[in-house]
Amino acid sequence: GIRGFPGIQGGAEKRCEELFTRLTQFGLDITVFARKNYFSRNKRLSEWKKIKFLYLASPKIKGIEAFVHSFLSTLVCLIKRPDIVHYQNMGPAFFVPLVKIFGIRSVVTFDSVNYLHQKWNKFAKLVLKLGEFFAVKFADRVIVVSDTIKEFIEEKYDRKDLIVIPNGINIQEFVSPGGTLKKYNLEPKKYILCVARFVPEKGLHDLINAYKKIGNPNFKLVIVGDADIETDYSRKIKTTAKNINGIVLTGILTGKDLNEIYSNAGLFVLPSYYEGLPIALLEALSYGLPVLVSDIPQHKEIPLPQFRYFPCGDVEKLKEKIVELYCKGISQEEKEFILEYLKENYNWDKSVKKVLEVYNSLLNKKV
Repeated sequence: GIRGFPGIQGGAEKRCEELFTRLTQFGLDITVFARKNYFSRNKRLSEWKKIKFLYLASPKIKGIEAFVHSFLSTLVCLIKRPDIVHYQNMGPAFFVPLVKIFGIRSVVTFDSVNYLHQKWNKFAKLVLKLGEFFAVKFADRVIVVSDTIKEFIEEKYDRKDLIVIPNGINIQEFVSPGGTLKKYNLEPKKYILCVARFVPEKGLHDLINAYKKIGNPNFKLVIVGDADIETDYSRKIKTTAKNINGIVLTGILTGKDLNEIYSNAGLFVLPSYYEGLPIALLEALSYGLPVLVSDIPQHKEIPLPQFRYFPCGDVEKLKEKIVELYCKGISQEEKEFILEYLKENYNWDKSVKKVLEVYNSLLNKKV
């Protein structure tokens, strides 16, 4: 159900990369199904960090790509008959009944209630809802990444054995200003940062409008990310941003480039209308950045001070809070509290052990 990894944008891709590379250390034989069109021939790896990759075709068409790729992946599984098939999110989980019929154990991870996203049309939302239904009714185990999603699914389907396994975070070392900042003509602490896909639910239109309303701020707005598949929305975001002085679009960044951008930001802003578990926010917090986020339930699962939230969709309030929190920064006390909270609650090693317990429970093995 994922595009693949390493170096591919997306929360599910990040989660799978972090979890599966650790799970191989426990002797698991893992094959990841990746989408050919995200990897040039020279970047298709037969094996990486003990993980095998199988690259399958998928038309790069919104609403079709993941469905076709997941169907082809499922067909391979019916032939190869692995011990466990692990689907990532509700769209790919549409095919859980197929592996069930053939007696193959299945696990589904929900990292988001996808049909709540604004980008999908009515037909796509119907397919996603069916995927959710099939997962909850037929998957042997269902993992959710947050309490918010757990409560939603429990209330809707009355399935009580959902397993909460949050995404983790790697506490990063500070990267001094260097070539990446120079490339985008940025100065340390003189820009605010957002890292997100160019889709409506991320609220980038609100952020751009709020920045425009500030009027000649003494800081820039840097937006890292892009659309997986170009849409009218993503094109409009790019066109609008290019016509506003002070906005910098970097496209997708990874590795040291992304670390450098995070390390030197003056404020991180995430104005989302919906999230599963916001990895970009966790990453920003791991760098000790001051943050400003919309007051949606998923953001409120992280115990930030109340002043770090703004009413979702309120552009005027977002404008005011950007100026206020950019100037305010972050205290050492708040920074230390958040870092300890992240280490305790969003720990990849802890999450790996929980996933391993799920797998072993299906194979009747002791951890």
